[in-house]
Amino acid sequence: MLTNKGKYGLKALIALARLAPGETAFSAQIASENNIPKKFLDTILLELRNAGIVRSKKGPTGGYSLSRPAEEVRIGHAVRVIDGPLAPIRCASRTAYEACDDCADPENCLVRRSMTEVRDAISEILDNMTLARLVSGEYGEAEVGRLMEKAAS
Repeated sequence: MLTNKGKYGLKALIALARLAPGETAFSAQIASENNIPKKFLDTILLELRNAGIVRSKKGPTGGYSLSRPAEEVRIGHAVRVIDGPLAPIRCASRTAYEACDDCADPENCLVRRSMTEVRDAISEILDNMTLARLVSGEYGEAEVGRLMEKAAS
């Protein structure tokens, strides 16, 4: 599940993707326009900056902007930066695997197997979704359905 932090981060990225080339936005402006607590947004933008997704410039003409074109920003990468692994449970994660205390046989655990499939489907969709396509509204039910079918095969 996407946390509020993840949702706010995506809203901020959408706001930045809608800027004209060369334009920047202050975090206070993004926070105000998107109903995001400013202090929380500042933390999120710092994480996105440290990951190389956004850049910041100080001063009266400063602010935040995307560090690369929106066509090159993958939503899966951004969500992982903001929220961590995409897996619904730790034992299904590729990058942050943690065995469950109550599981004697992780390799044959049906819960883990099913949640691994869920992780793969989520990853397939988000890793193929760019910020540009998200902002353009291209990702409708048909596109998500196509990606889900592809992930299932």
